[in-house]
Amino acid sequence: MGRAISFLREAEWLTGERVRGYAVILGLASLALLANSYLKAMGPGGSDFLAFWGAGHVTAAGDPAAAYDLAVQERVQTGTGSEGWFAFVNPPPFLFLAAPFGALPFPLAWIAWVAATYAAYAWAGIRAFPRLWPLVLVFPGALLAAGHAQTGLLTGALLIGGAALLDRRPALAGALLGALVIKPHLALLIPFWLAGAGNWRAFLAAGASALGLMLAAWLAFGIDTMAGYTTSWQASALLMQSENPDFYLRMASAYSQLRLAVDPGLALAANLALALAAIMLAFLAWRRMGEDGLASGALVLAATALASPYLFNYDLPFLLLPLLWLVHTGLHHGFRPFEKLALVALFLAPYATRAAALEIGVNLMPLASLAIVWFVWTRGTSETGVAHLPFPSRLR
Repeated sequence: MGRAISFLREAEWLTGERVRGYAVILGLASLALLANSYLKAMGPGGSDFLAFWGAGHVTAAGDPAAAYDLAVQERVQTGTGSEGWFAFVNPPPFLFLAAPFGALPFPLAWIAWVAATYAAYAWAGIRAFPRLWPLVLVFPGALLAAGHAQTGLLTGALLIGGAALLDRRPALAGALLGALVIKPHLALLIPFWLAGAGNWRAFLAAGASALGLMLAAWLAFGIDTMAGYTTSWQASALLMQSENPDFYLRMASAYSQLRLAVDPGLALAANLALALAAIMLAFLAWRRMGEDGLASGALVLAATALASPYLFNYDLPFLLLPLLWLVHTGLHHGFRPFEKLALVALFLAPYATRAAALEIGVNLMPLASLAIVWFVWTRGTSETGVAHLPFPSRLR
């Protein structure tokens, strides 16, 4: 029994060579799943990407306000052969990104979008953790986002890139983080993090980036498009008022899972309390994590997964940063008892929790996110500054 416990406690068998081997297996399996996702997206069931393509299509045709016209979007999106269609609810700056893809035929646009956003995510992740690149490429949160052709890879690139650049190029880091205006609920903790760090260059750059993108969208797309965006808020509100349990099981927020068991008002109040706690963590992150941008970013990005009531598993590529920061730290300082196995489970959590949710009646991703916050917080210290250490020469 003692030998078995030691086998799990230390997990010395989980060597770098085996991790790379498992990564290859996961990558090959995910390519097959991605091909299946593409075939389904081209069928009558459609794809989430229809919303982005439809908005980009009318923008490329010179009518950006029609991105928020539900009747137009139904006609444009079902014109691809899909029986379903999706409301476009992203802010107008997103149209700068959507328009080039909307100019392409839908089948080609789907491939181009996944390839471009995955490349951006991979570039940011590998820049942050060059020695851990196999884990970057096969992170299930990213692979899930790719299969849905969703925005998670793009927002993940902005969050990871911003955190990785914060110490060396704060203005550029702030500009990347400010670009999250395209999906603002993922940027909830950013101003508190930057203010708590006293990094005013990044803070002002983030604000200028967000405001500049909104102003550019106003000038490029017109007041009718800006007004049209406000009507999309109704579609978002209707989604959050859904009584369909399957909808909430596909979500990864604390609110969504509480919504299955308690009154909506109580669920929202609980999520608000969690968000306030996450804001406090973000404000204290710099001090707790040794005044290191990557380390404090690991805590803030982990907490981001707990802050918003509207979150899906495909929104989670940004969790790569706290997970690989924990791996990086363990390689330098040693892994705590059972930590290797815990990190494997948390690494696989975006896939596993989503796959199991409909079967077991609950999406356990909020608990996984809470566990990541705990692991990062307990690794942090204002005295050692562990993230300043160089990367090891190899993954042991």
